[in-house]
Amino acid sequence: MSNSTKILDFKKQLELQDSAFPTLQILDENGKIVDEEGLKRADLSDQDLVELFKNMLLSRQIDIRCMKLAKQGRMGFFGPTAGQEASQMASAFAFTDEDWLFPGYRDLPQIYAKGWPIWKGLLWSRGHQLGNEYTTDEGAEVKSWFPQIIIGAQYVEAAGVALGLKKRKKDAVAFVYTGDGGSSQGDTYEGINFASAYKAPLVAFIQNNGYAISTPRELQTAAPHLAAKGWAAGAPSIVVDGNDAIAMYLAAKEARAWAVAGNGPVVIEALTNRLEPHSTAGDDPLRYRSQEGLDAWWAKEPLLRMRTYLTEKGIWDDAQEEAYIAELDARIDADIKKANNVEKQKISSFLKNTLEVPSQVMAEQIAKFESEGK
Repeated sequence: MSNSTKILDFKKQLELQDSAFPTLQILDENGKIVDEEGLKRADLSDQDLVELFKNMLLSRQIDIRCMKLAKQGRMGFFGPTAGQEASQMASAFAFTDEDWLFPGYRDLPQIYAKGWPIWKGLLWSRGHQLGNEYTTDEGAEVKSWFPQIIIGAQYVEAAGVALGLKKRKKDAVAFVYTGDGGSSQGDTYEGINFASAYKAPLVAFIQNNGYAISTPRELQTAAPHLAAKGWAAGAPSIVVDGNDAIAMYLAAKEARAWAVAGNGPVVIEALTNRLEPHSTAGDDPLRYRSQEGLDAWWAKEPLLRMRTYLTEKGIWDDAQEEAYIAELDARIDADIKKANNVEKQKISSFLKNTLEVPSQVMAEQIAKFESEGK
């Protein structure tokens, strides 16, 4: 076959794209290790594994409570996270305190993993300005951007901060997240491309959870793998079983090491699934997906397989989980109470939080609202 014939074989090109991204998996759907070398490379101690699982349980319990609050009209906007605990919390387990997080609106769990109080997350969902203060209860800085509502915009912000980290010679990276729908946004590609061109330390996660609101993955793009979009920017890109916490941690750990060494960004596509509605805005997922398909994903959800693995390993049991969930529920109860007791937001204080130096018109508005006690 001549060179020109090979080059012009478009069908073969499509076949190569489809086979170019094998899926990284270490812990299978049944909680069994299928890649011993990968497990060894992850280098997670028993204590690490338990801590990681506890982080995943934290995410699930917050999700359960927030969905209940939403049904009671006490929540505000919330993006459910059930089913994505491994893709979110296991990747976040590879962060250091100096790494910067750039979350989307469904990525509050990763901010909690960095020490952000739950009550501030509740206030963020309710639109209160204190929900955009990124400090711990003790006042320490939490290196996180606000959860971005504009789909994909966080990638541009993350690329800029990543370049700043490089210029300042910081031993840190920017971690950024979006969903499969976000990978179709121009900002997402622009951020990855910018970071790649300037070798900025960026680790980009595309959480392929199956649906962009109600649009299924196959209608969003003809690309067989969303990771391929990283290749277009010259960034190494991989596909990971997003329900496998060990594989997600290893991928994030290795990607961080690559990026912080000055090699530029890495793109990680996490194959997972959203098990609940897109948001508390009221969509019914069964209008665009089948109950059978949903049940199939529940059967291989990340907590189930991690729990099986830890239990069979002898480092976790039902009694430990029951006690820890009770501890989490008490913590969440306290944070809900704290959020409920925060002083109601005033229009004047909200405006003061808009510009560092208010314009003349805004200053007049602030003075007017303050005089009215608003």
